[in-house]
Amino acid sequence: MTVAALDIVPSAVPTGIARGRGGGGPAPKRTVVAYGFWIFLLSDFVLFSGLFAAYAVLSDQTAGGPTGAELFNLRNVFIETMCLLFSSYTCGLGALSAERRQQGHFLIFAALSFLLGAAFLVIESTEFAGMVSKGAGPSRSAFLSGFFTLVGTHGVHVTGGLLWLVYMVAQVVAKGLRPHVLRRLLCWSLFWHALDIVWVGVFTLVYLMGAR
Repeated sequence: MTVAALDIVPSAVPTGIARGRGGGGPAPKRTVVAYGFWIFLLSDFVLFSGLFAAYAVLSDQTAGGPTGAELFNLRNVFIETMCLLFSSYTCGLGALSAERRQQGHFLIFAALSFLLGAAFLVIESTEFAGMVSKGAGPSRSAFLSGFFTLVGTHGVHVTGGLLWLVYMVAQVVAKGLRPHVLRRLLCWSLFWHALDIVWVGVFTLVYLMGAR
């Protein structure tokens, strides 16, 4: 191979293409946000998995206190479950409206989602207050400690989701449905649907099985 041939090899690489590892630059912000948020959701599922496991172990440890069959009102639990499931439905409609740049429709569905989520919290808070008034607080037994921790943690997440929704509505009103606002709305929508999935587990494991 001649010297001239060696001189040609580097010039064969187009100048517009970066060389070496990482030469293409950072990943798009949309990809980074989506990846990071999925990690957050997975970590939340790990948290709830631990709480479910703890509750399953402690569910029979009533220490002579009231059991789930004596405390749970399945009628009220069914109503709050419907509130949360319908809020997920209106959340989906709101996300579709946002993608179609229908700001008025999005605000209507966001308001419905907030009201349904708030109704869920009111019913749950009433249940907690009624149990505590009967002497069935979290310190009464290991069963009740596991119950309040699991269901209460989910309630805290719902509260955070509602506050997040209020913030997102304020952003939509102030900035409109810009791409970065739509990314944040998508993250909130995924979070809200994840809470529904967790609640289905709570409804089945805690209430349906506990009320038998």
